[in-house]
This record gives sequence, C-alpha cells and structure tokens, in this order.
Amino acid sequence: MPIWEYDWGMARAATTTDAFNAIAEPRRRDIVESLGSGELAVGELVAAVGQSQPQVSKHLRVLRQVGIVTGRHQGRRRLYRIDGAALRPVHRWTAQFEHLWNQRFDRMDRMLAQMPHEQR
Repeated sequence: MPIWEYDWGMARAATTTDAFNAIAEPRRRDIVESLGSGELAVGELVAAVGQSQPQVSKHLRVLRQVGIVTGRHQGRRRLYRIDGAALRPVHRWTAQFEHLWNQRFDRMDRMLAQMPHEQR
C-alpha cells in the first residue's frame, strides 16, 4: 500500500466542525480573503481565486456550513460575504500571540536603530 493511502490511525475532524478546520484548506482561505473586501457573486469569486465554478461552490458550501460565509439573493445573483462572528475563535487564538510578536518587533527595531545605516 502506498504511504499516501495508509491510515495512520489519526482521526480527522470534519471540515464543517469549526472555523479552524474550514480555513485549514488554502483555497478556502483564498475565498475568505477575497470576500474581505466586500460581497461577491460566485462568478466574481471564480475570477478572483482562479478556481472553477464547481470548486468555488464546493468550498462556499463548507464555509456556509461553518457560518464563516453567508449568502443573500440580489435579483438572480447570490452574493456572498464574510460573517466575522464565526471567525472570532480564530481571532482569539491568534491574538494570544500578538504581544509576543510585538515584543520581538520592538526588539528588532531597537537593534536596527543601533546599527550603522550602511549595515541595515
């Protein structure tokens, strides 16, 4: 059996269980990033992320099930947008590292300020 087909005994969480699992897929993150600037229809998302319409629709379905994306009808079009409430757990988790990174950037700024200009 090829290694990529081997069941390593690790249970995988369904992509629709929470925001972390849903955005673990890079193409779904691309869709979320594209929707960050506002509502878009499927066709606009297809152009923005460079995926086929069936792929985008599949990823939108997962994002909708988790609640990250909502949709509304406008005439014959369905527009999608981000629902930030579903991303709060991700924000809370990443926010705990903000202080650490700010300290590191401040330390780097101090070191750069002490270096001669030509070494920067």
